[in-house]
Parts: sequence; C-alpha cells; structure tokens
Amino acid sequence: MKYQHLLFDLDHTLWDFASNCRVTLAEIYEEMALEQKGIHSFDLFYTNYQVHNEKLWERYRNGFIKQEELRVKRMRLALLDFKIADEKLAIAMGERFLELLPTRTILFPHTIELLAYLSDKGYQLHLVTNGFEKTQHSKLKYSGLSEYFEEVITSESSNSLKPNKEIFEFAFQKIGTDPSATIMIGDTLAVDILGAMNAGIDQIYVNHISKEKESINGQFPTHTVYSLKEIEGIL
Repeated sequence: MKYQHLLFDLDHTLWDFASNCRVTLAEIYEEMALEQKGIHSFDLFYTNYQVHNEKLWERYRNGFIKQEELRVKRMRLALLDFKIADEKLAIAMGERFLELLPTRTILFPHTIELLAYLSDKGYQLHLVTNGFEKTQHSKLKYSGLSEYFEEVITSESSNSLKPNKEIFEFAFQKIGTDPSATIMIGDTLAVDILGAMNAGIDQIYVNHISKEKESINGQFPTHTVYSLKEIEGIL
C-alpha cells in the first residue's frame, strides 16, 4: 500500500456537524423557551447562529480569540440579532450546547462501512481535528467511532490548528510516520486540504455538498470525492 496512516478530519467529514448542531439547538430553543423571549423563528435563529459560528471559528483558527470567547460569543451574537441582550442566557445556552452536542450520533452515509473497510485492509486510522479535546472524544464515544482510531490529535493537544503545518508535524511525531506514508481526508479546502499541502502530504477532498471542483492557492487536491463510499476506490 502506498499509505500506511490515514488522517481524518471529524466534523463535516464523518460526523455530520450541521445536522447534529441543528438538532441540539432545536432542543435548546424549546428547553429555554426562546420563542417566548422573542425569537419567533427557529430557522432564522439557526441560520444566524451558523453565520456567527463560522466567522468566530475563522477568528479562532487565526488566533484572534480563545475557546471561551468562541463558546459564549456565538450565542450572544445570535441573541442580539433578536435584540436580546442577556449575558446569563448566552452563557447558559453555550454550556448546554456543549453538554448536548457531543452526545449526538448523526454520521454521514457510509462512515462506519468505510472505517471498517479501511481497518480491515490494514490501514492505521487517526484523527486530526481543530475541535476541542473533551468534546471530540465524546463525539467519538457516543457515535461509536472510537474503536477505529488509534490517535486523536486535537488543536489543544498539539497547540496548533489546521491549516498550520505544525499540527501535522505533531501528528507525524506522535504516530511515528513520515509524509510519504500519510494522507489527509477532510471536507474543507482552506483547512484540511491546505493544511495537508502545507505539511507535504497527499489529500482526499470530501466534497459532500457537490460544489464544482475547486483549487486552493492554485493547487487542486490529490483526489476529490463526493461521498465517503468513493474513498474505497482510492484506498
């Protein structure tokens, strides 16, 4: 086999973050009676939350904000869109979100099938994720994915974030491999694929939403697939 070690992203690649997030926020919406507080459309609240969350994650990846600010501010800003300035509520929502979200179990189609196939072929599977340490391990546990991964490298454990090459170099050292025997599998060009390029390893771009084939910094991924099942044809 050309590769021995497969580095997977988790959120949006295997674990369906958008679906799990929506279910979690819907529960919080009901539990904390947000409609009675002035948020009359859950769909609008969810859409606004997504916009704020994405922008704040970009700031977090670039080192402009810390974890705690990200966790509370995304709720605070979503509430402010509805003219609700309630810091205690924002904090409570942030805490409840982190309690509920990791227990969700919605995976992309063929996730378990693919991981079992790759494990049976003798590949060593690992995760390289920008997610938080405790949260990511909980997601793996509840969704039944823990058994497939030997190492879980997070931004916290590596003190770095994708697309920086340092998180990959940390992974190489912890796993005991080199770039030529390693490939990255992820859903985000500007994070997973660019990070792998920066670290000098091949990539599989998992294009779940079927965008036209894209490049990053003028370079195309080594491989592009539109479902996890297609990875079996590469590996």
